[in-house]
Amino acid sequence: MLENALIRGRRDHPAVLGDAVLIGPHAHINGATVQDEVFIATGVSVFPGALVGAGSELRINSVLHVNSRLEPGSTLPIGWIAIGDPAQMFSPDRHDELWAVQKPLDFPGTVYGVSRDESLRTILNQQVQFYGEHRQDRLIG
Repeated sequence: MLENALIRGRRDHPAVLGDAVLIGPHAHINGATVQDEVFIATGVSVFPGALVGAGSELRINSVLHVNSRLEPGSTLPIGWIAIGDPAQMFSPDRHDELWAVQKPLDFPGTVYGVSRDESLRTILNQQVQFYGEHRQDRLIG
């Protein structure tokens, strides 16, 4: 793992990393499973419930969306988005096609535990409460 990379587990989605995984600067692995021998480049985002198959390569600023599975040996191009199970790959300009696959994967339910029509105010209040519970946490070791 290189500088400023973030690996975070979640209550329902632990972060699991296989052997020989290289995670580049400013990458974000959040509640996902990354199998063996995977290269994750600078600025990549991997969202909760996602699975990165062994031997895959996620190139600069690419995204593997919630509850999506990237097949072993896949290459996700620079700036592209992979979504679904198995993941389909989309260039950023194909938003309408992407949304048709993304919507049923339930980002707000997976990440925040709320329905898609919940207000942002409710989500933010929930996040404040969640992070507030860790106010007294202390760094160990």
